[in-house]
Amino acid sequence: MLDLIRSTQLPAKPQYPGIGSSFGIDLDALKALKQEWLHDFDWEREQASINKFHHYAVTIEGLQIHFIHEKSKDPNAIPLLLCHGWPGSFLEFLPIIKDLTQQARTSTGRNVSFDIIIPSLPGFAFSSSPPQNWTLDDTARVYNTLMTKVLGYETYAVHGTAHGVAISFTLYDEFNTTARAAHLVFMFFHPTTPEEISARNISLSPLEQFELQRSVEWGVNGMGYFVMQTTKPNTVGLALHDNPVGQLAWIGDKYIDWSDPRAGTAPSILTTNELLRCVSLYYLTGTFRSSIYIYAQDPGAFERVPRRARTDAPLLVSFFKYNTAFWPREVIAMVGNLTEYRNHDFGGTFAGLDNPPALIEDLREIGADWQY
Repeated sequence: MLDLIRSTQLPAKPQYPGIGSSFGIDLDALKALKQEWLHDFDWEREQASINKFHHYAVTIEGLQIHFIHEKSKDPNAIPLLLCHGWPGSFLEFLPIIKDLTQQARTSTGRNVSFDIIIPSLPGFAFSSSPPQNWTLDDTARVYNTLMTKVLGYETYAVHGTAHGVAISFTLYDEFNTTARAAHLVFMFFHPTTPEEISARNISLSPLEQFELQRSVEWGVNGMGYFVMQTTKPNTVGLALHDNPVGQLAWIGDKYIDWSDPRAGTAPSILTTNELLRCVSLYYLTGTFRSSIYIYAQDPGAFERVPRRARTDAPLLVSFFKYNTAFWPREVIAMVGNLTEYRNHDFGGTFAGLDNPPALIEDLREIGADWQY
């Protein structure tokens, strides 16, 4: 990997003066990341950090599913399944594991702690690639088997980000006797438009107005990768398969665009090293191409028709200022038993890295209504 990074030739100057990141990742930023990868990044150090956690693999429906399983010392700990999406991985949840396994209190004063389970999506990291017509609903079914048949939990809670939201909602809706609480930081249907806000006579706070405008802008200027990965995943995948700097440009553009501009400053730990660790995992496991197929295999994952879940279990939602889409409380209340709706003025799509303290606090609120 390092040999390929070293031999990669980047252009001497931008295509046009002052172009910056307006048409994708900034050339100077990519050059700086390349130098950091070569001279400061240490995969052996990262591997040692990753190996501090308990990793397992199990075969379910013919697929090898990799997962992390960290248990609390509390015998009453709530099993919590953390579901990532693209371009994430199990890495984005590592910073919140320790705090979640330790006993704390909810806002209502109840004790709460968690057993943490983090699977790698099929086709990501150390999980094998799924068959051709695999959907996120299929992944939800496999995850439920992991939680109930493999790990022996009768009930559990689930958290989802990006594609993990669609998986989590399917568990919340269809596997409603075992998934007894859900916490989401995104939604599985089209973002709410300004026209819908007006038609519903919904009042927005200044933070929500900012998020709505960002959502509109992302819908216009941020969907290029989505179209490519949905319609031409093989073209993108083959072009970048043996090109770590190319993968860095493609994934890095998303990390930078979907994160708080203050990323890397407290409370965020989303540093450039974290980005390089993410891309290194994709490259070294050879899963960049298989991972982006998740868009083509389930092109309607974020275009589902909103409907109320068939459950009375609590639904908790957290939004972060620089996420890419927005839904007000009034809309989300239509799809589940909404017990918490929180909005944070710091963070973005990767909340486990961009604002870990807020995500930890919000996840602990699962314990406020947990009865299983």
